[in-house]
Amino acid sequence: MANRIKMTPIRFGLTMAAFVGAVGAAMYSVFIYPVQHVDYYKERQSLNRKGIKQEDIQPGGMRVWSDPFDRKSS
Repeated sequence: MANRIKMTPIRFGLTMAAFVGAVGAAMYSVFIYPVQHVDYYKERQSLNRKGIKQEDIQPGGMRVWSDPFDRKSS
């Protein structure tokens, strides 16, 4: 019979801690870091879109997106 690794409480705890740590690291890089560094991403986006007129590439003659909650003063 093959030798099986016995799952002790210590080994189970370490396995679960490693799993939670890996998920936490992935969540940080995907969700938390971009929220904390908004200026960096705004700068990168402006550099990547330099020279592109959005009106020229808008499909189907649709108008460019505008904020529907932007209240204009009369």
